[in-house]
Amino acid sequence: MALLRCDFFSDALGLSTSMQVVLPQPAASQIGMASATGDEPPPVLYLLHGLSDDCTTWTRRTSVERYAAELGLAVVMPQVARSFYLDGTHAGAYWQFVSEELPAVVQRFFRVSSAREDTFVAGLSMGGYGALLSGLRQPERYAAAASLSGALDVAELQRSDSHGVFAHVLDAPAAGTSADLFALLDRVDPATAPALHVRCGTEDALVGSSRRFSAAARERGFDVTDGFDPGEHEWGYWDRTVRDVLAWLPLRTR
Repeated sequence: MALLRCDFFSDALGLSTSMQVVLPQPAASQIGMASATGDEPPPVLYLLHGLSDDCTTWTRRTSVERYAAELGLAVVMPQVARSFYLDGTHAGAYWQFVSEELPAVVQRFFRVSSAREDTFVAGLSMGGYGALLSGLRQPERYAAAASLSGALDVAELQRSDSHGVFAHVLDAPAAGTSADLFALLDRVDPATAPALHVRCGTEDALVGSSRRFSAAARERGFDVTDGFDPGEHEWGYWDRTVRDVLAWLPLRTR
């Protein structure tokens, strides 16, 4: 695998930003690393970070590079600050960045597949929300979307926001808007939606919203896989469960 840090200018944000990218590499003589690559552009996973993290965190704190190598999967990890992957009056146009500009930049810079059936999104905590937001707002782009310990009920979090996390992102209540994942479930056709995966540790304070979201999506006919097993809001849990998510991805045989 090749690991790259890419620093580039974002027109959507009006500033320089970064992403880390893992790209499959044929390496028959490398010791201790599997390699599954072909001649076609590889499938790509957009892997989103949490509230206190940055674009380097997934590769620093998990073995996602090694896990992706076994699948011949490219992984793109963008940097979005504390934006909740939304356009904010004061935070910046991060939804525009993630939904429009980033995929275009990735296609321009790297040889990865642009086909929907080869494009996936996942994330943890704030990034779990961002992943499901991306999958439900852009079902035509993603074949699968996964949340690990996701902050999925943004309306509830906004109401109890004692630290002002949402003050610079949302100017009005999120409930019932396109920022509300539960509201989006009523606006998206389950037949055209990506497959969904929801995981959360049973000792995690966010487990309730993950359970509610999974139940609501299943009730409306979405294709949902979920798992609620022992674990807290910490990297040991995410290193283990991201491997489960990668195994679940509907990767095409190449």
